[in-house]
Amino acid sequence: MIYLDNAATTPVCKAAADAAYNMMLENYGNPSSTHAAGRNAKKALDTARKQVAMALGCEPSELYFTSCGSEADNWAIVRGAEAMSKKGRHVISSTVEHDAVRKSLDELERRGFEVTRLTPDESGRVTVESVKNALRADTILVSLMMVNNETGALTDISGISRMLKAEKSLALLHTDAVQGFMKVPFKANTLGADMISISGHKIHAPKGIGALYVSKNMRPVSKLLPYVMGGGQESNMRAGTENLPGIAAFGAAAEEARKSFNRSVRHMNQLRDHAIARLQSEIGDVVIIGGGTPHILSVSMPGYPSEVVMNFLERDGICIAKSSACKKGGRSHVLEAIGLQPRVIDSALRISFSRFTTMEDVDALCDGLLHAKQQLFPTLG
Repeated sequence: MIYLDNAATTPVCKAAADAAYNMMLENYGNPSSTHAAGRNAKKALDTARKQVAMALGCEPSELYFTSCGSEADNWAIVRGAEAMSKKGRHVISSTVEHDAVRKSLDELERRGFEVTRLTPDESGRVTVESVKNALRADTILVSLMMVNNETGALTDISGISRMLKAEKSLALLHTDAVQGFMKVPFKANTLGADMISISGHKIHAPKGIGALYVSKNMRPVSKLLPYVMGGGQESNMRAGTENLPGIAAFGAAAEEARKSFNRSVRHMNQLRDHAIARLQSEIGDVVIIGGGTPHILSVSMPGYPSEVVMNFLERDGICIAKSSACKKGGRSHVLEAIGLQPRVIDSALRISFSRFTTMEDVDALCDGLLHAKQQLFPTLG
């Protein structure tokens, strides 16, 4: 199988699998227990938190493990708005967010908050200027995706943070960095965001583990309340016995990603550039959509339906996508929001790389797309 859908999920790396295996069969204690098995489990939990925090560029005490990136988004947006509700009820986001953000915003609107959803530019980025123009005295939260999961468009979160400070805005800044973490260079302690959502299965850890960064510098009035209530785990911030196999795997994957970051980014950029060069020279009428990040390449061959092309490629063992895996077949709201024509959207394909993707994989994809054009649509070709 040639797997080129790494924006949906990545294969688990050996270090992460080994860490999870150890926590399931060897170090299986509850980290809240006070006996030896519990203390050993707590050490493993602390080690993993340090590993993820080091990769993210924050203090371990600022990182809270969640079940996934979606939970982290829900927590940051709903509880963030609630914490600031005495200061205002206006929230800024965009029309190209992940559904975990979009549906959290819908919930806020049901509770009486007002949400401004900004339209991105043609590349899919939300500009600093558009956020500034939407800012109001009663704006209490800005939530914007760092890297768009469909186009790879990169929004300048650091620039938005600087603008909010220059405007003396009281708004909290949250970013869904699930597609940005370990794919584009940033450090939480210098980015300027108050809250950052990340996920393990995008960086070669298993599914079912994520984290929310909450800056220690968030104003006391804005302190988040727990989103999952129960016991006192995660410093009383997120109840439920920690998923130690997932957390240990997340830590191991984050450490590997941190150590190989520069090399991996160079490699994925080379893969992306090679794919674009071949597709443009050999297919000709291909449209490159958005972009800006090394691991996501969104393309369209107008007139060649995505679903048909994907099925043709799958026959040869090549896995790609037409939009976010979460959409499950629906037309992409992201591609609609950036103003693409239906003919382009209906032919869009998302190709996504990882550090394990090879140049041979990319060549097989390009060969497959050329064959699809020649064999399935000879009259169009």
